[in-house]
Amino acid sequence: MWHIRDIGLALSLTIPGLFAQNPPAKPDNSAVNQQDRQSDATTADSQKDNRNDRTLTQQVRKALVKDKSLSSYAHNVKVVSQNGIVTLKGPVRSEDEKRTVEAKAAEIAGRDNVRSEISVAPKPADTSK
Repeated sequence: MWHIRDIGLALSLTIPGLFAQNPPAKPDNSAVNQQDRQSDATTADSQKDNRNDRTLTQQVRKALVKDKSLSSYAHNVKVVSQNGIVTLKGPVRSEDEKRTVEAKAAEIAGRDNVRSEISVAPKPADTSK
């Protein structure tokens, strides 16, 4: 039979382990975010509110999200349309993935209407060892 002091001891030994956390991972796109602070940088705030640019952005975004072969990085590339020009920004996992994202945007907006500022992020270190 358990006594209250035994239960208290068991809880005091297990509860801290439940709440222990690994230190948060350092974001790997901090440098990219720094460049967004420049006054002439294309950011989400630059998105035009006219119907054509909104529709263009929506179509590119849908094409990226629909492609399940792309990484979550590619699914989260920033897509900003200004006067029919689509700007793509952010990291992806490989050169192939970069080309795929650019090609999908070009299919929708036209090859000459896509400006790519996509970078290839380094693969994360294997922490399972």
